Amino acid sequence: MLTVRFAWLGLHSGERLLDFGCGGGRHSFEAMRHGAVATALDADAEEAGRAAGWVRALLDEDKKTAESGGQGHVVVGDGVALPFPDACFDRVVASEVLEHLPDDGSVLAELARVTRPGGTLAVTVPRWYPEVINWRLSSEYHNAPGGHVRIYRRAQLERRLREAGFRPYRSHHAHALHSPYWWLRCLLGARADSNALVKAYYRLLVWDITAHRRLTSWTEAALNPLLGKSLAVYARKD
Repeated sequence: MLTVRFAWLGLHSGERLLDFGCGGGRHSFEAMRHGAVATALDADAEEAGRAAGWVRALLDEDKKTAESGGQGHVVVGDGVALPFPDACFDRVVASEVLEHLPDDGSVLAELARVTRPGGTLAVTVPRWYPEVINWRLSSEYHNAPGGHVRIYRRAQLERRLREAGFRPYRSHHAHALHSPYWWLRCLLGARADSNALVKAYYRLLVWDITAHRRLTSWTEAALNPLLGKSLAVYARKD
């Protein structure tokens, strides 16, 4: 499930991309399939290990990655002290990670440091009003260890990017079908995992991700401006 649009990021074959806070590595995998050299970084060694397994599988078995010449590797690292030299990446993705970090300003400054002049960054965070509903419905949603520590408005996120040395140039919303799912989970709380409606909705989301049906893609695209769970902002380093 991709949140970032690589065409808007401006990614080209052979470029170096940092997938910061990579989690399972989904954006790294897509960058590799575009012919990029992807570095997937996460502070969680367990998450990084899972991503490394998928990277190896793509390099060994994925025809599109082989044809494009894409490469990838995984690094465990801290966002406030990235283990990379200055200006070493052409493109950077930070998807659904800044809302977890207490010192987002220092992390954005580090991302700016490792981005080359003229390079681009895509940041995605939970959209303000769907996130507010989640917080109102459930304190466990954001108080769990490693949970969300803030809710961004678009203007606040763009101001943070400018302070770090980036110039925002485009944005969109994504994953409209996921907002009601999380509202339902937050409403039901501890009962969510055993609820038949939640289970059915989850199966629908998994089916949509794996089947790539036009009907649900068109439906979600139409609903994204209203219900999109994620906000994506694209910015260029000055």
